[in-house]
Amino acid sequence: MRHGFIKVAAVTPHIRVADPQYNSVVIEKKIREAYEEGARILVFPELCLTGYTCGDLFLQDCLLEETRKCLSEIVCATKGLRALIFVGLPIVREGKLYNVAAAISDGRLLAFVPKRNIPSYGEFYETRHFTPGNTLAEEFPWEEGSVPFGTDILFRADGVQGLMAACEICEDLWAADPPSTRHALAGANVLVNLSASNETIGKDTYREMLVCSASGRLVAGYVYCSAGEGESTQDLVFGGHDMIAENGMMLAQKKDFTCNTLYGELDIGRLCYERRRMNTWPAAQNTGYRVVDFYLEREETKLTRSFPALPFVPSDQLQRRRRCEEILSIQSFGLKKRMEHTSCKKAVIGISGGLDSTLALLVAVRTFDLCSLDRRGIVAVTMPCFGTTDRTYDNACKLSRALGLTLEEVNIRDAVSAHFRDIGQQAENHDVTYENSQARERTQVLMDIANRENGLVIGTGDMSELALGWATYNGDHMSMYGVNGGVPKTLVRHLVRYYADTCGDKSLSEVLLDILDTPVSPELLPPVEGKISQKTEDLVGPYELHDFFLYHMLRGGFSPSKLFRVAQYAFAGVYDDAVILKWMKTFYRRFFSQQFKRSCLPDGPKVGTVALSPRGDLRMPSDACVSAWQKELEEL
Repeated sequence: MRHGFIKVAAVTPHIRVADPQYNSVVIEKKIREAYEEGARILVFPELCLTGYTCGDLFLQDCLLEETRKCLSEIVCATKGLRALIFVGLPIVREGKLYNVAAAISDGRLLAFVPKRNIPSYGEFYETRHFTPGNTLAEEFPWEEGSVPFGTDILFRADGVQGLMAACEICEDLWAADPPSTRHALAGANVLVNLSASNETIGKDTYREMLVCSASGRLVAGYVYCSAGEGESTQDLVFGGHDMIAENGMMLAQKKDFTCNTLYGELDIGRLCYERRRMNTWPAAQNTGYRVVDFYLEREETKLTRSFPALPFVPSDQLQRRRRCEEILSIQSFGLKKRMEHTSCKKAVIGISGGLDSTLALLVAVRTFDLCSLDRRGIVAVTMPCFGTTDRTYDNACKLSRALGLTLEEVNIRDAVSAHFRDIGQQAENHDVTYENSQARERTQVLMDIANRENGLVIGTGDMSELALGWATYNGDHMSMYGVNGGVPKTLVRHLVRYYADTCGDKSLSEVLLDILDTPVSPELLPPVEGKISQKTEDLVGPYELHDFFLYHMLRGGFSPSKLFRVAQYAFAGVYDDAVILKWMKTFYRRFFSQQFKRSCLPDGPKVGTVALSPRGDLRMPSDACVSAWQKELEEL
């Protein structure tokens, strides 16, 4: 379970109704198969040892005695298997019949967890046979000893930090007060559900919603395993709808009526981080709970779950378009409020022909349309200097005209050259002073034009640049409202693409597409043969890598070694390990050294779950040391 990952399995076997001997053989085989695949938490369906559809046969001594014997055989068969296994069966306690989950590990029966909520409505009539389970665990005689029997039992992984599991059964999830809520508040971060939920039209969608909601609300992993083939179809059909969810996200599911095993890896480390991060998540309230230890070896879990290379960008096209529209609305309504509050009727934006200033311009246009203001109140200022190319200059001008804005050109060559003379900077020395002088001159021009127009300077810098400190302090770093500060570079590109696809203006779309095709550059160094000579990603690294690092470091609390591991999966065949590690080191170094720029950011709207505002998500000292992170990087 290195890095907090553990492989889990929802195992729906093909059973025979009222034939525990046959079913136990199938279950034992499935246990070994899943264990060999690396699964260390295995969940079988409700009453799978007998079948859920036994009806009044549940009352027969013959069936119950045979079931008990078969459970003993299954327990013995798990000797040497260091895993946590849940198997459903009926069991008699103090003269009453209970629907329970037997928790098994390494040849030991750990506990019985009874079903708490017994349905008798619609197609269900379980109260005819079963008694609701007790909450407080009591001792239950088993063979030569006893085991705990009750719902309030936690299974703690000895030797694996942070893993705590608990169990509920089918209807428990549907209830108004599901046991899983108490389990999670008591410290459980993996919840399992042994179910026998029959299929009716639309029921699968509702089940999926319940499981995702439970895992999100309880900040937990949720493994749901339902009955399938082999159950009686006298009145009902069971489809084997199995699901594995984590913190509101469905990791894997199958609902194809087959009896295949569903696998997935839960990230216990991230769940622990998320609970630690949320101050509204209480400390474990496990009073009255019985904690049962089981042993798991610390091992490398082979990962099959996906880690999207672009975590900020939905892979589904429809969802991506919906996300783009939502972000543009957040940006434009944020700017709308600021303009209304300051009584400004004009906005000033420095345009370069690049992606960031293009997005800021599009947001300003939407804002002015929302406010019913004349778009000519948007003053788009192009400020060519030593590094400006014809392509970016032309695109900036074309874009402004296509949108119906006021275009103003201020060539800053002479002003910057005069400044060089004032401070003794040689024009041939293309150092950081050479570059930053241009950025600061542009900001001064924009601020003064804003004063002249009684307008706001709209910032164009994006979140990826803020993370890396790729901005000139008191240059493009500063504005009166930064609309792009919550948008990572990889998402900026898709927002501009979305606008190009939906604007309904062919000429505007063509300009936007050419801007999308232009290399990302600050254009602060002279061009070579008329082409951009300074490409940002050659200098600081690919933005898709940096955005990936940023997302998982801040959103999931990943350590450098864990981040490197998942990056290897996400970018397999795109970047080799050496390249990933090189730019990861750059990311950590720059992220820590450049916090002072983020500490005095202009206001701007948060648009996603990762943000860098010092007034919101990231309260980080500017003098924080990176040595602990660098030490782990050096060990890779």
